[in-house]
Amino acid sequence: MAAAAPRRVSVFPSPQELGPALARLVAERAAGADGRFSLGLSGGSLVGLLARDLPPALADAAAPARWLVAFCDERLVPPEHPESTAGAYGTQLLPRLLAPGPRVLAPTPGLPPAAAAADYAAQLRQEEEKIVAAITDSPKPPPERITLTLPVLNAARTVVFVATGEGKAAILKRILEGGEEENPLPAARVRPRSGQLLWFLDEAAAKELTGPVEKHPGA
Repeated sequence: MAAAAPRRVSVFPSPQELGPALARLVAERAAGADGRFSLGLSGGSLVGLLARDLPPALADAAAPARWLVAFCDERLVPPEHPESTAGAYGTQLLPRLLAPGPRVLAPTPGLPPAAAAADYAAQLRQEEEKIVAAITDSPKPPPERITLTLPVLNAARTVVFVATGEGKAAILKRILEGGEEENPLPAARVRPRSGQLLWFLDEAAAKELTGPVEKHPGA
């Protein structure tokens, strides 16, 4: 197994302190990008965090007009569906960004999984390797979705995992400290080849970790 990528685990008292720190990181990376800034997003509680804290953190140098926003994982449902990641960002975050907003790439609604993965890969304009996988049996319903593959994530300049809440504590212990050599969890296989691997956790999610972490004080 390849050596693990260097990582930094940051622990915040609660999501209220985590959100602004994450927003500052995104804003700094956007301001420092040479040309287009590409941002891959996942769903869940991350939508609300970024919708609340990212717009105030942006300066002119990080203006979203030169951003390309795509989704690392998306359920194959219409954008108005409550489980749609693209729909959630479209209603909660994107309207709050300075116009003109970013270019947004999202799966085409109504396609079956394999066709949706191929279509989304074509949108991303990378054909050298399989960069989008079709999923038909996701354990969390709805079962059909598309997801970016490990080669895409491991080619990123910065990968940030965000986890909050006590319900994530046991699985984070396995990912970060479990040392599972055979069949590691998918998140444990994210190892950027030359980029940064960052974990932003609140204290509840990090409660079972015993290794070194960066503790951040409350606001």
